Amino acid sequence: MPETPAFPPAAASRTRGRPKRATPAEQRAKIVAATRDLFLARGYGGTTMSDVAAHCRASKRTLYELFPSKTDLLGAIIEQHRESMLALPGDYEGLDLAQALERIFQVDIGEEEDKARAAFLNLTIVEAVRYPEVGEMMRRLGGLRAHALLTQWLEGERLAGRLFVDDTASAARMLMDMMFGAIVTKTGTGAEWPGLDARKDYMRRCIRIFVYGIGNPPVPVPGQT
Repeated sequence: MPETPAFPPAAASRTRGRPKRATPAEQRAKIVAATRDLFLARGYGGTTMSDVAAHCRASKRTLYELFPSKTDLLGAIIEQHRESMLALPGDYEGLDLAQALERIFQVDIGEEEDKARAAFLNLTIVEAVRYPEVGEMMRRLGGLRAHALLTQWLEGERLAGRLFVDDTASAARMLMDMMFGAIVTKTGTGAEWPGLDARKDYMRRCIRIFVYGIGNPPVPVPGQT
């Protein structure tokens, strides 16, 4: 009979280790996503940090280590939301100005993503009336930050000789008013469109007017009539 080995094979001696612990960055991302859902379901004022901890299955200690207050958590969500509205910073090398702006404003965003960003924007506008900190953070981390990023990008295009304006900050503000105004009104109600495609077409027209003006014949866009 073959002798019994003194030690079991290496594979047999392995034991299952503890599950990999999430990194702080992964925990933050999970909490931000879950809290955004809670805010949409219950409102900012109707959601407590205890609700967030329970929903995320996280301890309050962990939650407060990552987000000292509900306002800090709101700020993280707003910054994430801003990126869904304005894809900057970003690399748009090789695209003409109109194509780059379509990418920056995410004109071709999917229907579900579009509903999610519009819903959160509507929520913050409504909640800002009751909770001044919501309006302040939306203005500072949302609107002002988006304006600064877009101004910086437009200034780079101007210096490269692809944009001819005397005031890129004003140009950025005009463009944001046109594009964001197509998504939601200032009263927190979505703009009325017969469908998502109609709104996308409107946003593309806004970009073409911004880039090419209305004093010359329209420049044809490949794939569009």
